[in-house]
Amino acid sequence: MRKVRSACRFLYVNQEPFELARDAAVSIANITGVSSHDISLTLGSGWGGAADLIGETTHEFAAAEIPGFFAPAVHGHGGTIRSILTESGKRVLVIGARTHFYEGKGVRAVAHGVRVAAAAGCKVAVLTNGCGGLNPAWNPGTPVLIKDHINLTASSPLEGATFVDLTDLYSARIREIAKTVDPSLDEGIYAQFTGPHYETPAEVQYAKVIGADLVGMSTALEAIAARHAGMEVFGMSLVTNLAAGISDQPLSHEEVLEAGQAAGPRISKLLAQIVGQL
Repeated sequence: MRKVRSACRFLYVNQEPFELARDAAVSIANITGVSSHDISLTLGSGWGGAADLIGETTHEFAAAEIPGFFAPAVHGHGGTIRSILTESGKRVLVIGARTHFYEGKGVRAVAHGVRVAAAAGCKVAVLTNGCGGLNPAWNPGTPVLIKDHINLTASSPLEGATFVDLTDLYSARIREIAKTVDPSLDEGIYAQFTGPHYETPAEVQYAKVIGADLVGMSTALEAIAARHAGMEVFGMSLVTNLAAGISDQPLSHEEVLEAGQAAGPRISKLLAQIVGQL
């Protein structure tokens, strides 16, 4: 049985990415009985509780059951997919099985979640993460809207002569909605590094010089893939720690999880309110 499963996974990895996304969307539709979803929600560190507040979870299942998805590789990261029905009648596809660039599964695997969401009918991609902050005024637990990004992975989810305009990648419309929910929200520019190691103080200063306010290991590649798929993109970061060199405290994954847990109820309610207005 293990050999068969491994062979299938090998087939998935080498399958054309959009065909694989369509196969995954069909599998989700078969499991849920829902032919089309409206909004996709990719939940990063600290954001998991939002799924419980958006609406009624009608279906929840292991993402690894769906073509192209993998079990979570990091403690504290979820591994399920949910179909949620909101009070307004919209369908939200919650992807709790993000594949990170540092896992070594390739950029296609990183972009798979948003491509599946697009194939499932989603018009809006909501991307969240836990990250390091470069602004000392942003204490751990501060949510920040992403207004732009810097892709420092030296890679792209797009292949061949695929030219996509990223001028207005992060939706100004949805950022304005978010500010009506919480006028105190700040905006920032997110820089995606490759990971899995945290950035050095010198790298953080480099990111600051080129315009970054936030540093992390996800989101940018997914956002590019979502735009290419025709989705409206909204990004939101939770500052879980001050980046290396901004604070004199050493960094740890446990600190990230603890900050996410402490801020979880507040930011989950905030995100649920934003999604409720989409």
